[in-house]
Amino acid sequence: MKIILQIVLWVAIIFLGWKLYGSITGPIEFNSIKEARYKKVISNLQDIQAAQLAHQEITGDFTGSFDSLVRFIDTAQFAITQRRDTSFADVAKNKAFGIDEGYYLSEIITDTLRFASVKDSLFNGGDRYKRMMNIPVEGIDDKIEMKAGTYVKNEIKYSVFEAKVSKKTLLADLDKDLLVQELQVVSVDGVNGEYIKVGALDEINTSGNWPKNLETAKKQ
Repeated sequence: MKIILQIVLWVAIIFLGWKLYGSITGPIEFNSIKEARYKKVISNLQDIQAAQLAHQEITGDFTGSFDSLVRFIDTAQFAITQRRDTSFADVAKNKAFGIDEGYYLSEIITDTLRFASVKDSLFNGGDRYKRMMNIPVEGIDDKIEMKAGTYVKNEIKYSVFEAKVSKKTLLADLDKDLLVQELQVVSVDGVNGEYIKVGALDEINTSGNWPKNLETAKKQ
């Protein structure tokens, strides 16, 4: 009987030790995998952000189509400009005061110096933008969701866009309890909410909702 009790006691000790070990290492492993996947997705969202901002600068609005965005990068060009100040006589005012000159008007003139390819400027001639719509995590055969629309503020219409990935999709194979906690996170050092996203459809915002430490330095 004594031997049986000792065996049961050792089994209990081993089980509790295993549970304690798991409670410590589980969140560490979860956070490590989560951060690695977040960085990969955010890298693609950064490319989408840069491409959308270029699209708006040149065409005047954003697009909700990846096909359209890729075609834009393939063909569009930035105008390289230079601004200079100039002035000239205010003829009407000088005439009103009976003088030839004395009053001047100032003007800023913008000269177009040359054009530069969007593809070369943003992606150094590479083609990673053709894959920016994919979720770059092994085992997840899905795409980043992107939409564009119009947001009205003070009776003025603004073009807006949003690209996002659900945390549930990205972390579906990990611990369910830790995933629930991650969906509820509110922190300046974390990705708040249920999505990793850039832009917004319900406000004027072209930023991402991730902290700087998860960004990838881009080689333009």
